Amino acid sequence: PLSVSCSEGVFKCPEDQLPLDYAKIYPDPELEAQVLSLAIRCIHSEEGCRWSGLIKHLQAHLGTCGFNVIPCPNRCSAKLSRRDLPEHVQHGCPKRRVKCEFCASDFTGEAFEGHQGTCPQESVYCENKCGARMMRRLLSQHTLAECPKRTQPCTYCAKEFVFDTIQNHQYQCPRYPVPCPNQCGTPSIAREDVPTHLKESCNTAMLLCPFKEAGCKHRCPKLAMGRHLEESTKAHLGMVCALVSRQRQEILELRRDVEELSVSSDGTLIWKIADYARKLQEAKARSNYEFFSPPFYTHKYGYKLQVSAFLNGNGSGESSHLSVYIRVLPGEYDNLLEWPFSYRVTFSLLDQSDPSLSKPQHITETFHPDPNWKNFQKPGASRSSLDESTLGFGYPKFISHEDIKKRNYVRDNAIFIKASVEIPQKILA
Repeated sequence: PLSVSCSEGVFKCPEDQLPLDYAKIYPDPELEAQVLSLAIRCIHSEEGCRWSGLIKHLQAHLGTCGFNVIPCPNRCSAKLSRRDLPEHVQHGCPKRRVKCEFCASDFTGEAFEGHQGTCPQESVYCENKCGARMMRRLLSQHTLAECPKRTQPCTYCAKEFVFDTIQNHQYQCPRYPVPCPNQCGTPSIAREDVPTHLKESCNTAMLLCPFKEAGCKHRCPKLAMGRHLEESTKAHLGMVCALVSRQRQEILELRRDVEELSVSSDGTLIWKIADYARKLQEAKARSNYEFFSPPFYTHKYGYKLQVSAFLNGNGSGESSHLSVYIRVLPGEYDNLLEWPFSYRVTFSLLDQSDPSLSKPQHITETFHPDPNWKNFQKPGASRSSLDESTLGFGYPKFISHEDIKKRNYVRDNAIFIKASVEIPQKILA
């Protein structure tokens, strides 16, 4: 056969592209016979087909070749090799016809996939693992009303339980109704409410007198308690008064204990006097008006000290200086300590200037206690911070009112006074 090209009615030779006369084009049977007698391999040889033969037999071979691609006979739009077609037609084709083995209904392959796992006639095991097996259409009724492993709420407390254990639960159920153990006639009570019923509602239960904390030991049925309270008013009042007195004493002792625990015990006190301007005016209005710091200990189990300040000065510093003093207070451990108190004391008025801007310049004074000073002797048990007979020891002219303004000794309307005591190591041992 001769292959030619034609464009707009003009035929051209495929070799040299010269125009051809259509009348001079004719078939060549001899050449065609030669071509058809040539030996070739199957066009699917690279895919694995081993057939080889004459060209004229190729078309017949392709009609049976397992590697030749053909459309699905079920018209499902799939095209696949002839050898894969049986598997597709039997199992994969959505247009194939399938009969359900359980209900015998006929489906297309596509519809059968949706039917699988839902067939009402299929035999299945109970999902609760009770061991029962039945048709799927019976499963819901079994799960709802027959399965011994189904869950069911307790009638009384509404918690969920496996059906075959719910009977045992009722022996512990907190809401299960039980009779009053005192047989008071009250209708059934929830098990968890019985203690409250016996304590508050049961008329036959024995009660302790409401004044038991005050000391009354009377015990009687609830119905008789009102009469007891009426008859014992005077006695109860006496018990309550005695209780209040005991509690007042306990509160005082606890307050002393709390105050003692809150006292610093490292030999250093930093005392902040806030609202400085108002307190200075108050000191100016009242001569020799003294402010007292919280107490502090020189060390654990040591001397108990307290600092006092006259913001408007006293003695030689009155009206012109800040005066600071230290005094010894009665402490818990005074019987274990050496007297008179004789350890060096340092006072400082702290400069509150920002250390990153300038080095703080604290006002500092140090002294050794005068052993003859009355306040440095062992204090008596009755001495307090307001005992004027035991004056503090210190500096009436610690810093003048003019100097206190020169740096940030007063900042945010507050001053800080530091007191520290040097205790030799032997005392701490």
